[in-house]
Amino acid sequence: MAEPFKNLIHPAGVRRFAAHLHRASGAFDRQAFERLALSGLESLELKARAMHLASALEATLPRDFARAADLLEASLAPAPADESAADDEAGAAGWPLWAVGEYAARQGQAQPERALALLHALTQRFTAEWAIRPFLVDHPQLTLATLQRWSADPSAHVRRLVSEGSRPRLPWGLQLKALIDDPSPTLPLLRALQDDPSDYVRRSVANHLNDIAKDHPDLVVDWVVLHLPDASPQRRALLRHASRTLIKRGHRRMLAAWGLDAPFRGRLQFAVSPRRAAIGGALTVTVQLHSTARRTQKLAIDYAWFRRLANGSLSPKVFKGWVVELGAGESRTLTKRHSLKPVTTRRDHPGAHAIELRVNGRPAARVPFTLTRG
Repeated sequence: MAEPFKNLIHPAGVRRFAAHLHRASGAFDRQAFERLALSGLESLELKARAMHLASALEATLPRDFARAADLLEASLAPAPADESAADDEAGAAGWPLWAVGEYAARQGQAQPERALALLHALTQRFTAEWAIRPFLVDHPQLTLATLQRWSADPSAHVRRLVSEGSRPRLPWGLQLKALIDDPSPTLPLLRALQDDPSDYVRRSVANHLNDIAKDHPDLVVDWVVLHLPDASPQRRALLRHASRTLIKRGHRRMLAAWGLDAPFRGRLQFAVSPRRAAIGGALTVTVQLHSTARRTQKLAIDYAWFRRLANGSLSPKVFKGWVVELGAGESRTLTKRHSLKPVTTRRDHPGAHAIELRVNGRPAARVPFTLTRG
């Protein structure tokens, strides 16, 4: 059985973190911190554990934020020279540092320049993507100007923070409603990082653009249309990843930007098995294609699971299938296993469901199936 996700922050790691804090300053009350941090820790989920540790830091660090920031920075492990993780045996690093970011976000708003400097150091040992968001809300001009400077930082971890921390809809992070409404302040940051030498950074830029696409689809289509011609393979991959939500939604302009807007010319057969499947099991999705065209066709083939909700209605969720180039007169069979294992982000309900095949954004076939409790 897989280790619970919450155990990324665990008692041994907390004690090691406390030892690094005490090493940085003998005046730090390690025993009080451990007592507060470990009390009730194991009953909490991951994010709650980080917040719990942040409260323990608030109770034990110096009241002066600048002094506390100095101590925290002195406790950190050496920053890695590349994109690897810092060594938490050599200093504070890893998941307990989520609490340091939360502490900075709570206590550093009155000294934002000092707090941002702490986040610059922190993100090279863990990540400050959640911690920087309150500063974007409360100190937007200062924080955006700081991010612009950091877009040329030698550390890939810092450059990634520029994009990841300013994503409008970052998972687990505070939603940046001003940037959801108007993403234009972050576009210069994304332009600066779009051709970053690090795939780690470029992937964040793609995810940031994909976030924007959920609220401003035409802006992201315009971005792709502008930046796709003569793009390097790396930029092309970034733009394709940024386009994924709109492609799955069948957005006509985005499909056209990738040459995926033409209807399929040919015959297809679509099968889903078994037609009666249990929650926790799996489906096999099979597509048989036969082209009747005289030239190669570029096809984006996705499928939508029309899931039964608690009220009995059906709601589609689109899953990525295949992107293929089907030659003139060619036949091809595509097969994919779709897991029905429960996940924390949804609840599946027994009853009648359906899988719909979509080719270049157009519904092509639909097969019903029954989901059971097992």
